[in-house]
Amino acid sequence: MSTVNFLAQEKIWFDKPRYDEAERRFYERMNGSSQTTQDVGANTILQDIARARENIQKSLAGVSLLTTHMFLPGSTNTSCCPSTSSSSAADQGELISRIKSLELENQSLHKVVDDLRAALSKLECRVTVLEKSPAAANPGTTVQQKTSAPVKEEDDEDDDDIDLFGSDDDEEAEKLKEQRLKEYAEKKAKKPTLIAKSSILLDVKPWDDETDMAKLEECVRSVQADGLLWGTSKLVPVGYGIKKLQIACVVEDDKVGTDMLEEEITKFEDYVQSVDVAAFNKI
Repeated sequence: MSTVNFLAQEKIWFDKPRYDEAERRFYERMNGSSQTTQDVGANTILQDIARARENIQKSLAGVSLLTTHMFLPGSTNTSCCPSTSSSSAADQGELISRIKSLELENQSLHKVVDDLRAALSKLECRVTVLEKSPAAANPGTTVQQKTSAPVKEEDDEDDDDIDLFGSDDDEEAEKLKEQRLKEYAEKKAKKPTLIAKSSILLDVKPWDDETDMAKLEECVRSVQADGLLWGTSKLVPVGYGIKKLQIACVVEDDKVGTDMLEEEITKFEDYVQSVDVAAFNKI
């Protein structure tokens, strides 16, 4: 069979509009059924949500009624739930005990405040009384005023007995005054006085390196005075073989001074070139 004859006998292409219409109706039915299924599922979910909301509202209403019933005074209904009623009774008892303890504490605080107010009022009264009566604040003043009056009277009587033309009482008073002055002078003489002293370090320089330093030190120590005490000494190199004598002494400031020492030491012109004060400290 040739191709032309085959196509001449085939009728599908000539009925294509009918096949297209059938295919369109098929897909429309398919889409319609899925849409219906989706609508049914959505309605079921909405119904479940509505039932859940209703159950929640009923639960909340029941809890509020139970709470109100628990805290009502004189309520003894325990038919709903024994465990819940026992716990609510325990909570209510604890709350009542706390309220009672707070009331007792409040009463004690009120009592303390009242006591403080009473003490403060008493103190204010005492301060007011003391301010109004200065004599009470200084009781020694009144006693002194009372005791001064008889003394004054005695002084007046003594003045009446004074002999204007002189008597032996004046001589006795003078003798007593002289005796007391003498005793004071003796006590002052016996009292040890603090003597101010100083420690002096002197640098005694010779003329050259050929100077006899032992003889120089002997000349320095030969200077004697009241309040002068020589101490240790040593030779300190200066340079070029020359050594200076460094000697310490303790002096009383009122009796010996540095000027006096320098003047007496420089008198030994054959050995001493100059004298300097290296250190001066108060003792």
